[in-house]
Amino acid sequence: MEAASPAGPAAPQPRAPGAAGGLGSLLRGLKGQLCTWSILKTVALGQMLSLCICGTAITSQYLAERYRVNTPMLQSFINYCLLLLFYTVMLAFRSGSDNLLHILKRKWWKYVLLGLADVEANYLIVRAYQYTTLTSVQLLDCFGIPVLMALSWFVLYARYRVIHLIAVAVCLLGVGTMVGADILAGREDNSGSDVLIGDILVLLGASLYAVSNVCEEYIVKKLSRQEFLGMVGLFGTIISGIQLSIVECKDIASIQWDWKIALLFVAFALCMFCLYSFMPLVIQVTSATSVNLGILTADLYSLFFGLFLFGYKASALCGGLWLFHSLKSSKVSRGRSNREPLKN
Repeated sequence: MEAASPAGPAAPQPRAPGAAGGLGSLLRGLKGQLCTWSILKTVALGQMLSLCICGTAITSQYLAERYRVNTPMLQSFINYCLLLLFYTVMLAFRSGSDNLLHILKRKWWKYVLLGLADVEANYLIVRAYQYTTLTSVQLLDCFGIPVLMALSWFVLYARYRVIHLIAVAVCLLGVGTMVGADILAGREDNSGSDVLIGDILVLLGASLYAVSNVCEEYIVKKLSRQEFLGMVGLFGTIISGIQLSIVECKDIASIQWDWKIALLFVAFALCMFCLYSFMPLVIQVTSATSVNLGILTADLYSLFFGLFLFGYKASALCGGLWLFHSLKSSKVSRGRSNREPLKN
């Protein structure tokens, strides 16, 4: 009996190494799944896209706030011209079904609609900087993710788990709260109506971005990256050029040009050109939804720059709108019963 008594309390101890070993095995398994070259490359490309978006946001805010330059269409027009000179010319020298004229004969009207959605999305987002702050624009454009998920469900036949739907509800709640916070903050300095206009412009622009991104994913995966960029460059230049001549002639004429303003225009155009050029590469290996989730870090970068460059105050809502970073989508092809997780 005396020999048995120490065995009783010591009985649970042998299970401890097994539990620790199970946890270690789980961590090693997660590390093996997450630390792959494909995922690390996708994350790196996503952060590069985030920095490009942050660059466009900062330059737009500087032009609007520091120099009172109100020419969102001119900013976008320069980017579309770069796409035209590079990718549309590339299509013109191709042969066969990938030739520019052949594409125009078959699908010109589809690309007109795509170009219109893309141009107006850029115009509305950049225009919003005239009314609201950098951080509000970057946080509210998260509204494009629920819209993108809905469009992907019907157009690309993507399927999502319950956690994704919960996160959509949180995102929409955060968007509504952010709009309310902007209105209340605007009332303190008698700019409530202007801030509300800016928030509405962001929400409309984010929705049009979602339309453009879904079309981009379809074209990039079914056709080619060069076709998407070339046709967007062609029709984006035409549409933005027409709109520019109608609505911004006086604003352009009133610009007091100097090297700083010119440098901001160049920086904006280069950031946009890099964003347009590299985003299809990431979409090819993931999806439009995954890319938009990955570039939410642009909101974090913009928040930091807003705090230090423009003296903004951080809101407690900032963290809540980044819930999507922890999500992993799953996608199913039409006519298949098995579900394949999206690569991200």
